[in-house]
Amino acid sequence: MVLVYLRISLVVLLLGVLACANTLAEEPARREIRFAVAAQFPPFQSRDSQGQMVGLNIELGNALCQQLNVRCIWVDQVLVENFPALEARQFDAIMGMAPTSRRRQRVSFTEDLYPFTTRLVARKASGLLPTKQSLKGKRVGVLLKSNREAFALAKWAPAGVIVKSFWLNEDLVRSLVAGDIDATLQGTVEIREALLDTADGQDFDFLGPAVSAQLLGDSVAIAVRKPDTALRSDLNRALEQLIHNGEYQRIIQPYRLDASPSATQ
Repeated sequence: MVLVYLRISLVVLLLGVLACANTLAEEPARREIRFAVAAQFPPFQSRDSQGQMVGLNIELGNALCQQLNVRCIWVDQVLVENFPALEARQFDAIMGMAPTSRRRQRVSFTEDLYPFTTRLVARKASGLLPTKQSLKGKRVGVLLKSNREAFALAKWAPAGVIVKSFWLNEDLVRSLVAGDIDATLQGTVEIREALLDTADGQDFDFLGPAVSAQLLGDSVAIAVRKPDTALRSDLNRALEQLIHNGEYQRIIQPYRLDASPSATQ
């Protein structure tokens, strides 16, 4: 009888331990999402005259947080691709990044937020094309640590193209207008905003066809740590809900993501 009692007690104790372990293993309810951005790339993310974060990625991130009923916290970074800080949990996700095959080795990505196109921009009279033969000996500006820098260094630099990297897009554009570089490899939306739609951009245009490669990618998503499958699933679910309720289209429509470039194809 005593032996039976002891066995029952051990079973009850074991069940209690398992229940406690399961409780401890459960993640607490999410209250906030800390998104990292580099706030110097209008119209995707920048600061307005009051110092507030604005732009397409900011609007989408805030809408995703609202859909998930959590607080959005924006963490301003010097570089977009700050994977060490992501892995060190200084923030939860990186907002607005091309999910290239190289980056997928380090992080996981949500479903695509929107597409983007990469083009060569130079003076209309230059006759340049986005090929290593045409650009040999020419100076091509790219943003530091960007997917375009990775592409240009891997595919064009070995063929004699001079790749110049810049911290800020405004510095890159200033150098292009001044003639310090001959061309730039850019996404169509940000270069329209930074140059082509301005008075300084009248002599410049998209030259040649769009540039497509695995190192460049053709879309934008949200990067999360590989173990954070729950966060990735939550963000995908919220994005799907935004698409279904029409809020997604309302947000992206003013940014002319599908606007046709004016360049020679």
